[in-house]
Amino acid sequence: MREAFPDAMVGGYESLIDGMTNDPKDRHVLAAAVRANAEVLVTFNIADFPEPALKPYDVLAAHPDDFLLDQLDLYPAQTLDVLHHQARAYRREPTTVPGLLVLLGRTGVPHFAAEVRRHL
Repeated sequence: MREAFPDAMVGGYESLIDGMTNDPKDRHVLAAAVRANAEVLVTFNIADFPEPALKPYDVLAAHPDDFLLDQLDLYPAQTLDVLHHQARAYRREPTTVPGLLVLLGRTGVPHFAAEVRRHL
């Protein structure tokens, strides 16, 4: 994460952890999202981020499949460009967008993968 997305690193959230009311094992995640002024917390683990715990901070929890579908709807050209870039960047398979979509479909974002196929 530090190498691929250095701007995504958040510090200074530790003092917020004790005030979080979501699942104790994931309070650091919500605290970091709050410190970063995130609007959306993207996670496969939606159950540990109930709405009452998020509402005071105006943060929404979104499953990656839903988040990526939103990105595709809002920014179709950019989303497809990112997928092409990601596929080309792989050293091993998949090195094509259709191959990448197979992988994405198997790893938790099947609706996004199916919708992208309709755009190709």
